[in-house]
Order: sequence, then structure tokens, then C-alpha cells
Amino acid sequence: MASLLLTPTVNAAPKKISVKPMQLLTTVGTPDEVSGVVVSGKSLIIFGSKESKAYARAVDITGKEIWNLSLDQSPASIATAAAVDPAGDIWITGATPIATGLISPTPTATPVNPDNASVPSYTTVGNLQAIAIWKVTSAGVLSLTNTLPTSSALFPTSISVDRNGASIVGVMGNEKGNSGFLVNIDSAMLFSKLLQFGFAATTADAVVRHGDGTFTVAGSSSETLAGKKAAGITDGVLIKVSQELKITNVVRSSAAKGKRIWNSASSTLLLGGEVVSGGKTETAITKFSSSYLPTWTYRFASTGPTMTAGSIHALFISTAPTPQLNWNPKVPTPLLLTFDAKGAITAAFSGAAGQKEVLKVLMTKELGVLVVTSSAEETSIFTLIPR
Repeated sequence: MASLLLTPTVNAAPKKISVKPMQLLTTVGTPDEVSGVVVSGKSLIIFGSKESKAYARAVDITGKEIWNLSLDQSPASIATAAAVDPAGDIWITGATPIATGLISPTPTATPVNPDNASVPSYTTVGNLQAIAIWKVTSAGVLSLTNTLPTSSALFPTSISVDRNGASIVGVMGNEKGNSGFLVNIDSAMLFSKLLQFGFAATTADAVVRHGDGTFTVAGSSSETLAGKKAAGITDGVLIKVSQELKITNVVRSSAAKGKRIWNSASSTLLLGGEVVSGGKTETAITKFSSSYLPTWTYRFASTGPTMTAGSIHALFISTAPTPQLNWNPKVPTPLLLTFDAKGAITAAFSGAAGQKEVLKVLMTKELGVLVVTSSAEETSIFTLIPR
């Protein structure tokens, strides 16, 4: 697909929107130990890796710890992505070493880390060749766990859950480079077969589980997928996968002589990503239809990944004025945009200066919209509600 240059149609030029400051809710740890945050009820669930071990802990909105749990007893493990199911249980994925002698290791199995997620320096990533899944109750009880050994070092990037189970995507290293993967887990924590995307230059960064049993995987690729060649140096890709784990469609978003990647995809196919072309970096935010047709698209000067939530929120590090807003950041600053059904910007919120990376937008019934970002020193959670 050619580069998306659509813009929403509005009947009249709207008045410029004032950008409201987000409010700091709490800090939850250092970036090298925190991979992310999810919400179960009124509890903030922090997960990551500390002293070479995957962990999860819950705090309240003041930062007071409710429970703390070691997820794995292996010599080394990482927790890299999490999601909460309708019952409030937390599904956490990551990677652990395989059992000695179970599968011969790949000699040069060192995967890329497309989202620059935290991997402790003391963890030997090349040894982490088993996909791990941990299910934790809202009370902090590790109720179920399982692993899927593979022949390659790997890094799970995202997990999506519903009443029927979970889907995990990520990257696997090999002697040629890296490929993307998708694997499903049923309610009994049993793994499906593993579906691989590409062979040397593909990532899988987000996954959506659809009600009809199909899946959408978003990421990037510099190689031919399902017969469709790359149009740019690296294309953002949307991959449709059937219930039988067969690739049925691939849609590519390209920048001429540039690089694109889709970092995030919400359940309504609101996608966020990066575009690097002509010496500049931009955020791309696109709302796709169920048939992968773009309904509206924006580009904003930015740095790094873009995170989306629901049909209306997108978060990125803004580096320049935005025409629709009274906004002119002096330094790179987190910016959360809210859209209406037609793609018009309806509200905007700014994070604190000094935040280097956006991690997540969380839409919750109990706590409202939360934004997770990190500076060089700490990971912070912001709210849109003044407190």
C-alpha cells in the first residue's frame, strides 16, 4: 500500500485546542526493571525483570504496594508484555531458558528489540528460547503457567486476551536476522502451533483478537510476505491470520526510501507507528476499517514509538508545533491526542518534560485514562483527572 496521506474531512476550520497538562499519579520503578503497567480493578500491576527474574507487583494509586510476586524460578527470565482479561486476571508473557538438552540452541540466536523494551544487562538474552505465559489473579496468586520451547532466542512484544484465551506476538532471532511470530494460548494455558512471519527482517509488535476467531498482527518487514514485496526500505505491515493460523492477507504501509513500523494496534484497529524518511521522524496514526482500508490518518513530528488505545487515543513524544493545537514544545514532550469518530482532534494532554519514552495508554472504568511513560531515571503513571 502506498504511503497514507489522507487527512480527516471537517466542515469548518476548528478553533485551536488548548493542551491540558497531565497529572502525575505515581512512579513505579526504574526503566531497566519495569517493562510495563496494566490495571486490574483499582490496582496498578507493574511487571518486568529484576535481578534476572521476571516479576509482577500491584500498587494502589498512591504507590502503596499490595502484593509482590516472583513469576519464574529459572536462572534468568524476562516479563515483557501483559494484558488483563474480563475477569480481572493478569496474563503476563516473557521468555525463559529452555530445559537443558531439550532443543539444540541456534548458534547466533540474538533477536532484535524493536520497541527498545527493558532487558536487564545481566540477563543473557540469547539463552531465552522458551515463550513463557503466567496467569496471575487480581489478588496476586500465580494460578497457571506454561512455557513453549523453541530453537531460537525470542522476545515477546505484545499480548491480547479475551474470554477464550490469549495471543502473543514477538520477534525470534536466527542466523539471518529476525522473524515475527504469533502463538495462541487457550483457557487451559495450552499453546497452539507457532506461526512465523518472514525469515530475516520482520517484526510482530501488536496483535488483535477478533470475535470471529481471526487475528490481526501489526509490525514491520523489509522482506516479501505472502507474495507482497517491500515498497520502502522497511514497511509497516498488517497481517490477517485465519482461525487455522494461516496468513490470508498482508497490507503494507510504505515510505519512499524510508522506514515504517506499526508499534501498536487497538481492538478497533487504531494503529500507531513510526515513519523515518528524508532525515525526519514522524508519528503515524491511522484508523483502519475491518477490511484494512484507512479511514483517516495523521502525521506528527516525533521521536520513537506511538501507542494507541480504543478508537480515540494516541500517545507519542511530540517534537514540533501541531496545527490543530496551541502547542509548541521546547523539548520533546509526551502528547496524548483524543479523536472523534471522524478523526477530528477533540482534546490534547501533555506529559512532563524529561520523559523519554511512551509505554502505554490505559483506558479503565475505575481509574479513567492513564498514561505510562519513562524518563532516564524512573517510570511514571499520569492521569488526565486533576487530583
